[in-house]
Amino acid sequence: MMEGDSMDLKLSILSVLEKNAKTSVEDLAKMLGVDEEDIVIAVGELEADRVICGYNAIINWDKVSNEKVAALIEVKVAPQRGVGFDKIGSRIARFDEVDSIYLLSGGYDFLIRIKGRSMKEVSQFVFDKLSTLESVQSTATHFVLKKYKDHGVLMEERHENERDNVIL
Repeated sequence: MMEGDSMDLKLSILSVLEKNAKTSVEDLAKMLGVDEEDIVIAVGELEADRVICGYNAIINWDKVSNEKVAALIEVKVAPQRGVGFDKIGSRIARFDEVDSIYLLSGGYDFLIRIKGRSMKEVSQFVFDKLSTLESVQSTATHFVLKKYKDHGVLMEERHENERDNVIL
């Protein structure tokens, strides 16, 4: 396989796996018209290069009795000379409670997504761990009340005959 073909194959694999990480090697090979061995090699390289960083299931915790609380926390920090936001971003990312952290443009510097067993647990994280970091200037915590779509997946499918009620 030529180098350009290898990159095209890898991009095609990524596109499929992003939608369904459970797609088998056999199915990938059939869909993309290549040998299974080529799929195994390409996926191995993508994993080794940390392009594929993991495989996750998208769970609708509202349908499970072991419900979790999700929160989005906006954080404003004072960037440090010579390292900007990277040092504080890496520090926050190491907390076990942090599911995701993103550097943002706009009014806040970071957006953090965390999950906890209760609102109190999430609040305790912000109070004890996050707000005590030297660079953190302010936080704004938003609790997720309902998910309609997560990672491109609709959390509840609508039936075709359902309509929104309209009051005139």
